Amino acid sequence: MEEKQLVNLLETLTVEEKIGQLIQLSGDFFNTDAMAVGPVQKLGIDPHMVQLTGSVLNVLGADQVIRIQQHHLEHSRHKIPLLFMADIVYGYKTVFPIPLALGCSWNPGLVKACNELTAKEACAAGAHVTFAPMVDVVRDARWGRCMESTGEDTYLNSVFAKAMVEGFQGDFTPGSSLASCVKHYAAYGAPEGGREYNTVDMSERRLREEYLPPYKAAVEAGCALVMTAFNTVDEIPATANGWLMDEVLRREWGFDGVLITDYAAIAELVAHGVAEDDKAAARLAMEAGVDIDMKTACYANQLQPLLEEGTISLKKLDEAVLRVLKLKNKLGLFEDPFRGASPAREQELKGSADSLSLSRQAAAESLVLLQNLNSALPLQPGKKIALIGPYADSKELNGLWAVYGDKDQVVTVKSAFQEILEPQLFKSTQGCEMLDSYEGLGSFGYLTQADKRLETDEQRAAELEQAVALAKWADVVIFAMGEHTLQSGEAGSRTDLSLPGIQTAFMEQVLPWAKESVLLLFNGRPLVLTDIKDKVDAILECWFPGTEGGHAIADLLTGAVNPSGRLTMSFPYAAGQVPVYYNSFNTGRPSKTSTHSLRFTSRYLDCPNEPLYPFGYGLSYHTAEYSHLRLSSTVLRPGEVIEAEIEVQNTSGTSGDEVVQLYIRDLVGSVVRPVKELRDFRKLHLQAGEQRKISFSITEEQLKFHTKDMKYAAEEGNFELYIGNQSDNCLMAAFSFER
Repeated sequence: MEEKQLVNLLETLTVEEKIGQLIQLSGDFFNTDAMAVGPVQKLGIDPHMVQLTGSVLNVLGADQVIRIQQHHLEHSRHKIPLLFMADIVYGYKTVFPIPLALGCSWNPGLVKACNELTAKEACAAGAHVTFAPMVDVVRDARWGRCMESTGEDTYLNSVFAKAMVEGFQGDFTPGSSLASCVKHYAAYGAPEGGREYNTVDMSERRLREEYLPPYKAAVEAGCALVMTAFNTVDEIPATANGWLMDEVLRREWGFDGVLITDYAAIAELVAHGVAEDDKAAARLAMEAGVDIDMKTACYANQLQPLLEEGTISLKKLDEAVLRVLKLKNKLGLFEDPFRGASPAREQELKGSADSLSLSRQAAAESLVLLQNLNSALPLQPGKKIALIGPYADSKELNGLWAVYGDKDQVVTVKSAFQEILEPQLFKSTQGCEMLDSYEGLGSFGYLTQADKRLETDEQRAAELEQAVALAKWADVVIFAMGEHTLQSGEAGSRTDLSLPGIQTAFMEQVLPWAKESVLLLFNGRPLVLTDIKDKVDAILECWFPGTEGGHAIADLLTGAVNPSGRLTMSFPYAAGQVPVYYNSFNTGRPSKTSTHSLRFTSRYLDCPNEPLYPFGYGLSYHTAEYSHLRLSSTVLRPGEVIEAEIEVQNTSGTSGDEVVQLYIRDLVGSVVRPVKELRDFRKLHLQAGEQRKISFSITEEQLKFHTKDMKYAAEEGNFELYIGNQSDNCLMAAFSFER
């Protein structure tokens, strides 16, 4: 449909019909079994307004979508199709690793391919819009939703934001693409205390330097929607923040897509204390430029009175409605309101060979080998293996936000080992429960975890006895431990970042009998491993690896795949360190270089400043040497390029992948600059013994920041360039920037 036709359509709508396009309701309003997310609210919307609703939340399945769409169109005066939006974050039926894990692949092309496949599966089920990607920068492991982020680094998150948006959207071909709704704008990943929905407070400079760039990258990649965050920005809730939404997002960045709230966010302006009632909340959101009200009655009940009294203009309303109509038109819904929804196609794509193969590859590249003492891994052929722990035979490998994931497809670690090991060499048992207590976890709609409970003291004693017997029998004991699914994700904030106490106590009873031990970790955030790491030989961070997680883990443990994952979020020594991240400021009294006595420097008395495992860290079965860092020039001028070259050699007899990381430090700026910042990276495969030269181009753009007068520019001065295999293990060269 031409834009002129859309404008003509808009002009034929009544005010009530226009308002309807700005309302999103969940499936229970359409007699479906939609997932219940967030607070239970009695919206009090007139039944007539439900028929005018413009979009539906979290209703998928081709049969349901087709039925609801048909019923809607039959009763629609203008035959304007519904938009079906859903939380399709890291997979639909086929589930990929959680985004934090995908970030550890350092492979944007792979992540893009995962989202392309997800879009195909979800389109067949009737989805039009996905509430993904989440591109929030996260540096506090206490926050449960760090599982949805690709990590702590602004640049890397920006690279992944672009890849994920492009993967979902493609060229908007019906049947194989989703409109991408980037979230949560803005700075949602920096809540005080790591507590969900909590206050965010920072300077404009830090917001622009560290938190806004990934959203901007998503906008530049063409994302069709942006979701407002629950938090405050400059003490103004994002949903009512006109500076953030209108001035920055729309005017500075040129975003002309749809702005939608997170769940019930407009009504929550009252609880925040910036609106006295729903009417005031609706006014503030509309003034800020919010187009769609997700699951409240604020727009439905209050926009018309606001129009009638002249508090908001009809022009403002029309602009919002036109943006929604343009999105529907961009998706081709006026020509095909079902947009490829097909029960047959939905079944055809479910569990396809291509889907499972890609899920297996993504999981394998996302796993991070944190420790490998005495070359405990890979497992040597012929050894007797005991697999013990609550995740040994668990299908709960998808994590919290795999809302529609097919658990029946999930490959457990036990089943994967049974496929490749002789029965006489492999035994397994649960050993212990997941948690000491399940109180406080609450529920999350239809998302629950089917825990295998050990109800009695006799059952627990029998499991412990069996585990000890297996440890005595085995050459290697593999512990499959981790967080409960509901301990991470939305509303999964924690102050204790260690493994559940029941699991560590169990391991301490079994470990004395283990000849060699490997710890598999299943979790949605960095954990504190300080007390356990010296008690086991190897640690493999598995995250929540998705449908093919079991196969991928077995591939790595047996050496069929060489680990290549590298951390994108630092693991702290202690929870008291967080937020802890590699690109911090030096302070006036740095602990290692200050001229003050050690006591009076910026440090902890009882813990190192540095993380246990830093950003960019990860082990492999091969070894590599970095040498001969050279710069083509030691002076960079505007319009010129410095080529930085380094030699990387695989010094082992095993082929593998290296993630070559480039960091830059601005030594003196008009404002304080980080100790180093990631500016580029390469992931490359090296054959055994292979040596290769890797080249990076350094430009003025990579030196820019928001200066003292808030100009985005590079300043003259001296810089250090670092290239290595992790943030704290690099070779260094120096150069200057001159005009």
